[in-house]
Amino acid sequence: MKTNVKVIMLAALAITLLGCNVSNLGLPAPQPTSPPKPVVIVATPTPLPEDVVITADEEELLLINIYQRVSPSVVNISVMARNPLDSSQASGFVYDTQGHIVTNHHVIQDAERIWITFFDRTRVQAEVIGSDADSDLAVLQVDYPAELLNPVQLGDSASVKVGQRAIAIGNPFGQEWTMTTGIISAIGRVFPQQSGFSIAEIIQTDAAVNPGNSGGPLLDSQGRVIGVTTFINSPVPGSVGVGFAVPVDLVKKVVPQLIATGHYAHPWLGITGRTIIQELVEALDLPVNQGVLVEEVDPAGPSRKAGLRGGTREVRIEEFSTSVMAGGDIIIAIDEVPVRSMDDIITYLQHTVVGQTVDLTILRDGREMHIQVVLGERPAR
Repeated sequence: MKTNVKVIMLAALAITLLGCNVSNLGLPAPQPTSPPKPVVIVATPTPLPEDVVITADEEELLLINIYQRVSPSVVNISVMARNPLDSSQASGFVYDTQGHIVTNHHVIQDAERIWITFFDRTRVQAEVIGSDADSDLAVLQVDYPAELLNPVQLGDSASVKVGQRAIAIGNPFGQEWTMTTGIISAIGRVFPQQSGFSIAEIIQTDAAVNPGNSGGPLLDSQGRVIGVTTFINSPVPGSVGVGFAVPVDLVKKVVPQLIATGHYAHPWLGITGRTIIQELVEALDLPVNQGVLVEEVDPAGPSRKAGLRGGTREVRIEEFSTSVMAGGDIIIAIDEVPVRSMDDIITYLQHTVVGQTVDLTILRDGREMHIQVVLGERPAR
């Protein structure tokens, strides 16, 4: 009986303790927790100096102004080729108020019909009046009111500097009147054409140039044409920032002749030469480290008439995995301008005319001598 009473009393005490809160045991009560407050970051833009903002606005205004001034001079060229699969779109620009349009030779070389679309969306048919594969230039003629034509302003490619602004306007991938900007990446490039001859003083730019830009103008910061966009160097059919343009100084020489006669006569020496490099010096025991070794002289060319000599024996050069015609004259200067490579000769000749006499400084059998060559006309190939 007593045991039962004790058990009942202990059970009641346990129930009372279990029902107590912690504060009844003399321990501090837990405080309610609230969720952490989010950290708010207020982004306050750092104000740009006023002169920087003004400069940025001036550059935008410059480009806007160039686009508004030059775009009406740029045309879209639609070429219907003999093979429909070769039909394409390209670019060109208004050269004068007589309806002459300048573009690339490769744009129209297979054309059966050509259409020109102007900036105001007027579309007219054009005909080729002159084309030159060696400079990759062509001139088209359209019947269009002179007062509606907006000729470009031609600049000066000889004064172009690496790093200056370059602006292209054209029709890449058929996207009409697209402007892209960049800089002049390099000057003085020399590139061979399908004919085997080369164009010198090619301008390189990183302004985005794509298929369809061909024939369009490359401009300076004044909106003057400094080159005619001609091709890109890319492993894919798109821009990787390596585009090229025919220099406008060559345009000034070629286009008037194409308009007048439909043909341009390129000056010609009539030689095949090889740039002298150290491996060649060692293999052939040459007396100079720079210059051009004359390997062949065209039998009907002006250099043969002047007495220039080509190679007389074939020598295998293992470093080149090819053979070289040795024993010929070595050209070290042209009109007293030093010649370091074949590109130097090509570049110099681009500034001459057929019938002009040039003085070649050569080495023959270790002896320096001069040969006067009257430049002939480059033959068609």
